[in-house]
Amino acid sequence: MVYSEIIGVWLVIFFTLSIFSYLYDDNPFYKAAEHIFVGVSAGYGFAIVFWDTIWPNLFGRLFPDFVQAEYVEREIIYIIPLVLGIFMLCRLSNKLSWLARISIAYIIGMAAGLKFYALINSNIINQIEQTNIDFSSNLWIILNQIIIIIGVISGLVYFFFSKEHKGTIGKISKIGIYFLMIKFGSAFGFAVMGRISLLIGRIEELIKFSYPSYHYSTIIIFILMSLAIGYWAFKDNKTKEIT
Repeated sequence: MVYSEIIGVWLVIFFTLSIFSYLYDDNPFYKAAEHIFVGVSAGYGFAIVFWDTIWPNLFGRLFPDFVQAEYVEREIIYIIPLVLGIFMLCRLSNKLSWLARISIAYIIGMAAGLKFYALINSNIINQIEQTNIDFSSNLWIILNQIIIIIGVISGLVYFFFSKEHKGTIGKISKIGIYFLMIKFGSAFGFAVMGRISLLIGRIEELIKFSYPSYHYSTIIIFILMSLAIGYWAFKDNKTKEIT
């Protein structure tokens, strides 16, 4: 096994156990792993966005010869997003921070318009199209479509607050609650299942790296971290007793 692979394995184990160490307390290992993760993620995300989006799509259109992009002709109109981007950086200055409001207003307005259009097409119109019964289909499909209609109508009635939920409306809204709880429960179960699968993957990797072929990496790092956290906890308690 090459040294680079060994170093990578030890780093993987160290950061995994550092995150798991939060189960004991908010200790220096967890804080270090948290800060490194946030910093690396921010730096990596910035690099990806700049080189994959800003560089080819903005500078590639403004300076195609310099960037050597696929665009041949210079598109001066892209000076507008460049200026808006510069305005966003003006938030770092107290005197020029008001310029960032122009960019923020443009982003919010554009995003609201695009989201409104997308949600109408993907949610409302698509939901209306799906809320029907095709009597030419088999019995199972018809039953599913009836359940969908009942769920949609009862869910909408539950969120209808202009009339008190009594009588028929109250009964229908109660059915809507059942549909909503089933939906929320299934979504929560799916999320938990995904997190559990990730946890199982990390534990399997820790077990794998505890073999002799990986120089007992998991065992050694676990023992060293346990001793360090124990010493840190002892010193922390002594400090609290003195204060």
